[in-house]
Amino acid sequence: MSEVAPQPRDRAPLVALLVTLLLAALIVTAAAVVPRLLAEPVDRTLDQVRVYEDLPTTHVDGDVDYAQDPPVGGQHADRWLDCGAYETQVRAENVVHDLEHGTVLVTYRPDTSTADVERLEALLPDNGILSPWDGLDAPVVVTVWGRQLALTGADDPRLPLFIDTFGAGETAPEPFASCAGGLPDADGSQGEGMGSLPT
Repeated sequence: MSEVAPQPRDRAPLVALLVTLLLAALIVTAAAVVPRLLAEPVDRTLDQVRVYEDLPTTHVDGDVDYAQDPPVGGQHADRWLDCGAYETQVRAENVVHDLEHGTVLVTYRPDTSTADVERLEALLPDNGILSPWDGLDAPVVVTVWGRQLALTGADDPRLPLFIDTFGAGETAPEPFASCAGGLPDADGSQGEGMGSLPT
């Protein structure tokens, strides 16, 4: 009686399955990696900060026509605004007085999402003011006296870098005066005893 030789197993389906799985893994990996490689690099420097020098510090009554919007300094009201986050746009003439005190002003477009506004508020320093601002050229703009940077949004990594670099009032004429004790209303309403110390 003769032995029957075992028939070789057809491995083609197994090889095809392995090749298919490998190709699928490569496609998924490429879909995740290629867009990142093609995306523009994220700027993580302060090279785009605009610098403004020789800004007057005089007090004036009434409105001021500022060259920059939001303003970066110049003539301003004799009363400043209290620190914090505002739901309506702050009055420029009062917030410029805050800038003179070393305050950080973070402004955003009025249509910014609630989540992004909350993210900005979480980054706001104690000596800071957060406000919506009509007509911004960028989604978010951060300002201190004589310095301003347009940002791509609330998650722009340059915002905390800007605050770390300029947030202690390094550029301000009165860097340690603070925004504390200022007027509580965004429109600069003249509250009794609020923000009335001459500077």
